[in-house]
Amino acid sequence: MNLDIALIVMLLTIGLGSGFLAGLLGVGGGMVLVPCLVFILGKQGVSGDIAIKMAIATAMATILFTSLSSVWAHHRRGAVRWRIVRGLVPGIVGGGLLAGAGAFTFIKGLALGLFFAAFVGYSAWRMFKGAARTASARQDVHGPLGLSAMGGAIGFISGLVGAGGGFLSVPYMTRCNVPMHQAIATSAALGFPIAVANVLGYVVGGWGLPAPAAGSWGYFYLPALVLIVLCSVCTAPLGARAAHALNVAALKKVFALLLASLATYMLYTSLSGG
Repeated sequence: MNLDIALIVMLLTIGLGSGFLAGLLGVGGGMVLVPCLVFILGKQGVSGDIAIKMAIATAMATILFTSLSSVWAHHRRGAVRWRIVRGLVPGIVGGGLLAGAGAFTFIKGLALGLFFAAFVGYSAWRMFKGAARTASARQDVHGPLGLSAMGGAIGFISGLVGAGGGFLSVPYMTRCNVPMHQAIATSAALGFPIAVANVLGYVVGGWGLPAPAAGSWGYFYLPALVLIVLCSVCTAPLGARAAHALNVAALKKVFALLLASLATYMLYTSLSGG
């Protein structure tokens, strides 16, 4: 397996950026990684249908490592609401396994690409607008059953788009009167169980899949996984530190514009068949 210098530099740069965003916004980095990996895999000669699945699975696998680095930085600041994490995890595991080992295997890659584009586009719009709600629309955090159900939705949808769940969990927690910095920190903690459940599902679903590219195993593109993780675990703590010092609301609007561009690219890729 030969990797040219340009590809190595690209993967390392993507890792630096996705790790920082994971710590800063609690998003796991998957929203950025998936379109980038689809582009890279396409250049490796992988067909659009399987490239999308491999990009989603590989992005989720990076979150296994990035989330640990990010959550430790947040935990040291006492910002993680562990009671909420414990309430959401059972549903997250169930929903993640259902997505990774079930729906992910049977849904066509191009359909997943369209779903990703729609979901990221909507997330970008919500992030740009700030999803403002009045005080009367706010509520308290649900009880055990409600948290488990919410966790199931977060785990399932995250598995279909290769994301750490922050675009669902952060708005939910802020609507439940959890301060923004604590919501971001808690979302970062949720990234690990989301990734574990879905990665296990992808392993089962992709077992015995013929290697579509050099260095791939099942749905995972191992060169990208290794190089991205090497960088993302270094920059995730920096992003977490920045989240407690910077104007996150302003940064989110800039990030929303980036997401809108990535959603447009994924829409074009899916409709053109890769």
